[in-house]
Amino acid sequence: MKALGEENRLRILRMLLKKQCSVNEIAEALGITQYNVSKHLRVLSEAGLLDKEKQGQQRLYTLASDFSSHLEENNNILDLGCCQFDFSKLPE
Repeated sequence: MKALGEENRLRILRMLLKKQCSVNEIAEALGITQYNVSKHLRVLSEAGLLDKEKQGQQRLYTLASDFSSHLEENNNILDLGCCQFDFSKLPE
C-alpha cells in the first residue's frame, strides 16, 4: 500500500504498463528529477512491483510479471480489499 500511496509512483507504473523504460526516460516524460525517479523505483521494486534488466550502463524497468499478469486479468484494476487502483484511469 505504501508503494502505491504516492502520485508519481502511480504515474511511473502507468508508464511502465505501456513499455519498458529507463530512469532517464521516466524522468523526462514525467518532469521529475532522475534522483526522485530512482527513489520511487526503489520503493516499487522493494514492493515486488517491478523488474529491472541491465543493458550496458542503463537499467530498464518493467512491471513484475506477476503484477502485470494480475492487471491484465483484471482490466488494469488492482483490488486490495480496502481500496482499488484503476491503472487505466491514473493521471499521465
